[in-house]
Amino acid sequence: MGTDVSSIAALATQLANIRNEQAIGIAVLKKALDIEKNSAAIMLQALEATGPAAVTSSLGARIDTYA
Repeated sequence: MGTDVSSIAALATQLANIRNEQAIGIAVLKKALDIEKNSAAIMLQALEATGPAAVTSSLGARIDTYA
C-alpha cells in the first residue's frame, strides 16, 4: 500500500510540473506574439510615414530585352 501512495504522489507531482511547464510555454508564446504585433505596427507606421510612391504612367511599360 505504501508504494501505491508513493506512486500516486509522484504522478500528481509530475502532472503539476507539466501544468507549470505548459503555463510557462504559453506565457512565453504570448510575449513573443506581443513583440511581433508591436514590430508589425512599427513597420506599418514607418510605411505610412513615407507617403505614397510616385508612379509615372511609363513605369513598367518597357522591358530591356538586351540586358
